[in-house]
Amino acid sequence: MDIVIRPAREEDLADAGRITVEAFVGDGHTAPDSRYVELLRDAGRRAREAELLVAVDVAGGRVLGCVTFAVGGTEWADIAVPGEGEIRMLATAAAARGRGVGEALVRAALARTRELGLAGMAFSTQPRMTTAHRIYERVGFRRAPERDWAPFPGMDLMVYAMAF
Repeated sequence: MDIVIRPAREEDLADAGRITVEAFVGDGHTAPDSRYVELLRDAGRRAREAELLVAVDVAGGRVLGCVTFAVGGTEWADIAVPGEGEIRMLATAAAARGRGVGEALVRAALARTRELGLAGMAFSTQPRMTTAHRIYERVGFRRAPERDWAPFPGMDLMVYAMAF
C-alpha cells in the first residue's frame, strides 16, 4: 500500500475525525461519554488551530490515519515547551493498522519539527497504548518519566521525548 502524508484538506476532515474517535474510543483509551470525544471528532478545529497531517492511500484516496502537530507553548501543546514540537491524537484506521501508517505519521511530524527549526519533540501517551510506544521507540523517542503528568485524577500520562 502506497501512502502519502500531507496536511489535511477540507474533504479529509470528516474521515480524520471519525478515525480518531474510532481509535481512541474503540480501543478503550477514551470513554464514549467523555467530553474529549468531541475534541477527537473535531478535525476541522485541529486543522485550523494546529496542524493536522493525514495519511492517504494513494490508489484510493482514502484517509488511513491522522495526527495533530503543535508547537510547544501553543494551545494544542500539552507537554512540549517552546522550542519543541508535539504530536497529539495519533490515530490509524483499523483496516490500515500494521502497515506503517502510524510510523509514517510520526516521522512526518518529526520532519515538520525539524523544518521549523525546533530543538526536539515531546508528547504524552497513555501507559496502555503499547503499540504506539513501540513505534515511538523504533523512531528514536525515549521515555522522559520526569515529565509524566496527569491532566485530571486517574488519567496518568507518560511522556516520550527526543532532542535533536
